[in-house]
Amino acid sequence: MDKLISGLTRRDALKAGVALAGAVAAPGVLRAQAASVKVGVLQPLTGALAFDGQAGQLGAELAIKAINAAGGIKSLGGAKLEAVIADARSTPEGGSSEVERLAAENVSAIVGGFASPICLAATQAASRYDLPYIVDVGVNDQIVSRGLKNTFRFAPGSSIVSAQALDNLVKLNDAAGKPIKTVLLVHEDGLFGSGLAKLLQAELPKRGFEVIDTIAHPTPARDMSNVALQIKAKNPDLVIPSSYYGEFVLLARTMQQQRIKPKGVYAVLNGAASNYRFVKEFPDAAQYVIDTNHWYDPRNEVAIALKKEVDGMGKFFTYNVALNYSAMLLLADAIERAGSADRAKIIAALETSSFDKHIMPYGPTKFVNGQNTGAAPVNTQVQGGDIKVIFPEKFADAKPVFPIPA
Repeated sequence: MDKLISGLTRRDALKAGVALAGAVAAPGVLRAQAASVKVGVLQPLTGALAFDGQAGQLGAELAIKAINAAGGIKSLGGAKLEAVIADARSTPEGGSSEVERLAAENVSAIVGGFASPICLAATQAASRYDLPYIVDVGVNDQIVSRGLKNTFRFAPGSSIVSAQALDNLVKLNDAAGKPIKTVLLVHEDGLFGSGLAKLLQAELPKRGFEVIDTIAHPTPARDMSNVALQIKAKNPDLVIPSSYYGEFVLLARTMQQQRIKPKGVYAVLNGAASNYRFVKEFPDAAQYVIDTNHWYDPRNEVAIALKKEVDGMGKFFTYNVALNYSAMLLLADAIERAGSADRAKIIAALETSSFDKHIMPYGPTKFVNGQNTGAAPVNTQVQGGDIKVIFPEKFADAKPVFPIPA
C-alpha cells in the first residue's frame, strides 16, 4: 500500500524526516524562532477613559514594533517582545482582574495603567506575583509610597508636577506684572483630582495667590454648566482645572459659550489641555490654555518621527503615546541588561537603571523608592492651533502668551 497507517504518504514521511533532521542539526534556529518575552500592556481600553487608554496602547505597541525591528532582545538571542493586551475597563477592579490574567499568562512585566486608581490597584495585585510593573502616568504619590518593590513610575507624580506648576506660575505672573491675584480650582472628585487640589490649596497662598473657591465634579460628567456658572459668579483672575479629557472639553466649551473670560486658564495634569484632539476639534476654546503636564521632547528626532507616524495613521499624538513608547523602551533595556525574562532579574535591572534613550524631556532614568527622579513635567500652551512647550526654556519651542489677550 502507498498509504501509511497514519494517512501520510511515503513522500510526506520523508519530508517530515528531513525536517526533523534539520531541527536536530540546528536546534538554535528553533530556539531563536520560538523565543519571545511576553509583556503585559494594561490600559483602560473601554469605558470613560478609553481615549487615553487606547493612545497608551498605541505607544506601547509602536515601541514593541521598533524594538523587534531593531533585532529584539539581543542578550536573549534576538528574542522578540510579545504584547499581551489587557483592558482595565476604566475601573480599579478591572485593572486588578486583568493583572491576575496577565500573571497567569506568564508575562514578564506590565506597562501602563494610566489612571491613579487603576495603577494603585493593579500594582498592588502585581506585587503578589513579584511582577514588575512600570506605571506610565498614575500621578497619585501613594502609588510609589507603599514600599512595593515591583512598582516603578516612569513619569513625575503630583507633588513634583504641582511644585513645577507653582514655580512657573509665579514666573509667568511676575513677568506679566502680577495680574493674577485670585484663583479658582476645578477638579475631578476622584483620587487624582482631589489629591492634587489639596496640594494646590495648601501651596498657592504661600506663593501670594488667594484661592477663592474649589469646585469638584464627577467623572464622567455630561454637563458642566453649573461649574461654569459658579466660575462666572466668583470671577477669578485664574482658573486651574485638573480633570480628565471629556470633562475639561465640556468646561472649556461651556465657558466659551457663556463668554467667561478669566485672565488665564492654567491647567495642572489636565486630560485635554495638552491634547491635539481638543485643539483640532475646538480650536477657539483651546486657544491660550496653559498646562503643566507630561509631554514629549519637541527637539528629539525619534519623537518627531513618531509623531509623524501617528499623524499619518489618522490618530492624535498624545502624551500617552510618548510615555508608553518610552516606558516600553525602558522595559526592553531592563530585560536586555538582565539577560533574562525572569521577573526578579528584571526588577533588579530596573532598580539600577540609567536609561536615557526615551523621547521625554527628562534626564537619565534613576529610580529612588520606585520613582523616576529624572522625570519632570513641562508647561505647554495652545497657540494658533498647535501645542507649544513654553517651560522649561531648554525644551521650549515658543514664548508664553500671558495673560490671555483681551
